[in-house]
Amino acid sequence: MNFTMSFSDLMPLAPVMIVALTAVIVMILTAIKRNHNLIATASVVGLNLAVIDVLLMMFGGAYAPANVMGMFMVDPFTLLYQLIVLVAALACCTLSHAYIEKYQDNREELYILMLISVAGAMLMVTSSHYASFFISLELMSIPVYGLLAYTHQRSKSLEAGIKYLVLSATASAMLLMGMAYLYAYTGSLSFYDSFQALFAVIKQPMVIVGLGLIIFAIGFKLSLAPFHKWTPDVYQGAPAPIATFLATVAKVATIGLMVRFVLSSGAILIPSVVTIITVIAVLSILVGNLLAVRQVNLKRILGYSSIAHFGYLLIALVSMTYASLGSVSVYVVTYTLTTIGAFGAVALMSSPYNNVDEAESLADYRGLFWRRPILTATLTVMMLSLAGIPLTAGFIGKFMVVLAAVTTQHWFLAAMIVVGSGIGLYYYLRVMIVMYMTPPDVPRIDAVDHWGQKVGGIMVLGAALLVLLIGVYPDPIINLALKSEILSPLHMLMSQQH
Repeated sequence: MNFTMSFSDLMPLAPVMIVALTAVIVMILTAIKRNHNLIATASVVGLNLAVIDVLLMMFGGAYAPANVMGMFMVDPFTLLYQLIVLVAALACCTLSHAYIEKYQDNREELYILMLISVAGAMLMVTSSHYASFFISLELMSIPVYGLLAYTHQRSKSLEAGIKYLVLSATASAMLLMGMAYLYAYTGSLSFYDSFQALFAVIKQPMVIVGLGLIIFAIGFKLSLAPFHKWTPDVYQGAPAPIATFLATVAKVATIGLMVRFVLSSGAILIPSVVTIITVIAVLSILVGNLLAVRQVNLKRILGYSSIAHFGYLLIALVSMTYASLGSVSVYVVTYTLTTIGAFGAVALMSSPYNNVDEAESLADYRGLFWRRPILTATLTVMMLSLAGIPLTAGFIGKFMVVLAAVTTQHWFLAAMIVVGSGIGLYYYLRVMIVMYMTPPDVPRIDAVDHWGQKVGGIMVLGAALLVLLIGVYPDPIINLALKSEILSPLHMLMSQQH
């Protein structure tokens, strides 16, 4: 392999470099003088520059699809997922600013950790090599340990950080073991090179074990059942904006990496791998929805519901047709916007102090409509979207996934989506009913006055409008998702058949 590289060869990775450079600038600014507003502004400006660069590459044709160093593949799929990651990161930064404003300890490091994690997440969706897969995954995960435990005065926050650290390290060990098995038999670390080699050695039981270990490790990161035990505890303990970060940025990057891995390496064509993914999908839908029914803590409800949502996503992945990659992408977009809005409303009601001030119990939202009608309307839209009610973005996402399952005649999987959505309807409606009940005499917790005029509030209202807009007029998102193809041997084969 020839390693002579010019700067122009690295240009397709420019958005990642912008985010990494922003992290360095923020570190330097923090070292010179601690100023929360300056640091937050610098972080948001850097992320916005990266968004502009991604948009130029998507619509301005700045660079053709490129394979950088044989480790990173920059194609339309990469750019769409990098855009989703950056938009979610911007949302988390704006929510963090209001949330951590009155925090007495150092506030600036939160943005440094977030930017480093975002750089890792953006590299994850470009990875086409086991080495870049592992390194970018760790670059994304390690700052999250610190972010989860950032408000360490709250014992739950510290506990969340430690739980995620221990289980994430276990998943990383499984991932490395799986890669070692595959490398031993295929002799290649690139997803694309191992496409042919994988089928030559597919009869070897250790190859299936290796693929299984990699899928299990990704299952841990995506909190799919039966690897889901950490999710509700970590979501509940994490500061509200960081729970948003974990539910959007980290999950989107991981699902993007998983989709590229199973398509590019040809793993999705192996019957035993499809069986493993199908079992995990069905388990996730049942476990996520059934456990959410009993919860009275909004953050735990959202945690369990995310397990079910990624179960739906895996069904679209298993129902592999030409159009189903588009349905995965549409679902990811709708899920991200809805989750930003739902957690955003929780963040606007919360504060980083002690265990009392996180607005997580459903009792805290009782009669919210009579105090904060617009915030209640926003949260109602998000709950309807998560439940998949028509005229919301969530319905479009669910419809596309069911369409993918029905097209490939996976009737049982399509029925599982319907059953899961039916159970989900119960606990989403319960959250909504609580908000419209008679309010208590003295609310224990409330959003600040004029919340809608602050950056975080404007962002949550924007997410709600987008959720409704996509629900009414989904064509632009669907077209964008269908164009965002992965440059893989398998996808090219399916395109020719199509």
